Amino acid sequence: MNMYKQKFFSFILLLGISFPAYSVSVNQKAPDFTLRSSTQINTRLAELRGNVIMLNFWATWCNPCRVEMPKLQKLYQQYKDIGFITLGVNIDKNSVKAAKMARDLGAKFPILFDNTQKVSKLYSIKAMPMTILIDRDGKIRNLYQGYKPGYEKKYAKAIRALLKE
Repeated sequence: MNMYKQKFFSFILLLGISFPAYSVSVNQKAPDFTLRSSTQINTRLAELRGNVIMLNFWATWCNPCRVEMPKLQKLYQQYKDIGFITLGVNIDKNSVKAAKMARDLGAKFPILFDNTQKVSKLYSIKAMPMTILIDRDGKIRNLYQGYKPGYEKKYAKAIRALLKE
């Protein structure tokens, strides 16, 4: 390491600035995790390899999440029989409240509970909702932060492309 880089990193450490321990990006392998689901069964991401997977991080306090969830259900219903899985990853501490909201919004896809937010940190979640599409080989292919009407069309196009691979 040259002298300037050494001084820069020493300066950063002196200021107490820390960089996030994890960060995800397109074309990187999706970090593995195991979370409890609404059916009380543990779900491990790596065990779902071979499918196109949509991870949707959401919270009960997130209004765009409420709008988006029924649209995610339609996508799940449309593609679930041809190798597509949607996993709703809730970040609230109260999983009972989260499960009720998901039911009330008609979500039939698996809801996972990240009430310690370890997985959210692993995936560097900075916005709600955040949607990640993972290909059959376990590689992150698309990242979407937030939700605006029409995103479901982007999701559907990306899902179809990944299913054809």
